[in-house]
Amino acid sequence: MKVGFIGLGNMGGGMASNILKAGHEVTVYNRTSAKAEALAAQGAKVALRIAGACGGDVVVTMLANDAAVEEVAYGDGGVLASLARGATHVSSSTISVALSRRLAADHKAAGQRYVAAPVFGRPEMAAAGKLFVIAAGQPEAIETAGPVFEAVGQRTFVVSENSEAANLVKLSGNFLIASVIESLGEALALVGKGGVDQRLYLDMLTSTLFSAPIYKTYGTLIVEKKFEPAGFAASLGQKDIRLALAAAEALRVPMPVASLLRDRFLTLLAHGGDKLDWSAIGNLAAADAGEGKG
Repeated sequence: MKVGFIGLGNMGGGMASNILKAGHEVTVYNRTSAKAEALAAQGAKVALRIAGACGGDVVVTMLANDAAVEEVAYGDGGVLASLARGATHVSSSTISVALSRRLAADHKAAGQRYVAAPVFGRPEMAAAGKLFVIAAGQPEAIETAGPVFEAVGQRTFVVSENSEAANLVKLSGNFLIASVIESLGEALALVGKGGVDQRLYLDMLTSTLFSAPIYKTYGTLIVEKKFEPAGFAASLGQKDIRLALAAAEALRVPMPVASLLRDRFLTLLAHGGDKLDWSAIGNLAAADAGEGKG
């Protein structure tokens, strides 16, 4: 299959590499062209413009936010203008429900296919091809994109024929992850100030009632204060909580914990934490308790 891949950041680079390893013909584009060099060495073609990555059966976009996706999709020579009729745009970016709905409508009007396919997993899972893909769109479009999903993920969950449903699931999932990070940070701050060894406490938690990998992954980052380099930047975490709240407002679903998380991220960003891993909000409780700096 001929696959274009646009966006070679922490997640996109690993995803594109695994599509190559699966035997597909891959053309990559990144605004900062230096990030394409490693993939070129693996056999990828490097496009100098967005249009150059849109000549195949599928083009995947993995970008930071709504603004970046809008620029790539709607700009001069962008995906909508360049993708052939019947070809498929797979958006793996974590974007708003509203933008996903708009993209689906505009691709349909252009005779193209659109699949929303955000993923769960940190960069190390992207590099290993072990992501979880959340896909939504018309069945024939999802079937076309199936080989791409198999290359980047360990399992694909098809949640709806309405593309925006995948983005709603992704945003709700990131809300849950952020909730775990905040609650872990508060619990660790409490026991730590009470004189309990935090590593011992975390081992007890993750060996008993809280054995899900997310507790060990983020608990370890908080205990060891490993917030740099960021696997997922705090600024992106703040963006995702904001988008979750926007979706909740549109659906008239109160999310008081999400409102608290929004303020926690804003506190971290206000203190210069934009480039820290989003798990750094788990260090704010200790700072509030006089045990460290947020």
